Amino acid sequence: MMMGEYSHALDDKGRIVIPARLRDDLDNHFVMTKGLDGCLFLYPMEEWRKMEERLKALPMTNASARAFQRLFLAGAQDVEVDRQFRVTIPPRLREYAGVIKDVVLVGVSSRVELWAQEKWQAYQAEAQDGYEDVAEKMVDFGF
Repeated sequence: MMMGEYSHALDDKGRIVIPARLRDDLDNHFVMTKGLDGCLFLYPMEEWRKMEERLKALPMTNASARAFQRLFLAGAQDVEVDRQFRVTIPPRLREYAGVIKDVVLVGVSSRVELWAQEKWQAYQAEAQDGYEDVAEKMVDFGF
C-alpha cells in the first residue's frame, strides 16, 4: 500500500525523483494522468489495468461518463523511471497541476498523487478544518 508524503523539486528538464518508499509499488513503468482536485494521479500498471476495466464498464449513453472517460484518458501517459529514479512530468500535465518547481507526492493506497506544493498546502489547510466532519461522513461508506 502506498502512503506517506514526500517533498521534491523539479529539475531543469521537468523531472522528479521517485521517493525510495514508493519505488517498489510504482515500479519502473506506470501511468500518470490528470487527477481530481488539481493534482496528478500516478497508477502502478496493475492498478491502471483495473481502472481501465472500470472505465470500460461506464455507460456510453451517459454524458457524464463519456466526458470523464475522455478527460481522464486524454491526460494519461505511460512514463518510465530512468536509472537515477527520475521521471519526466509531461508539460501538459505540469500545466494542468500548476507544477512549476516544488512538488509533494502523496501515497493514497493504490495510487500516488502529485501536487504542486502550494496547492497541497492550501488543500491541507482547507481539509484540516473539516477533517473531523469528513471522518464522521465515512460512516456512510461503511468505514
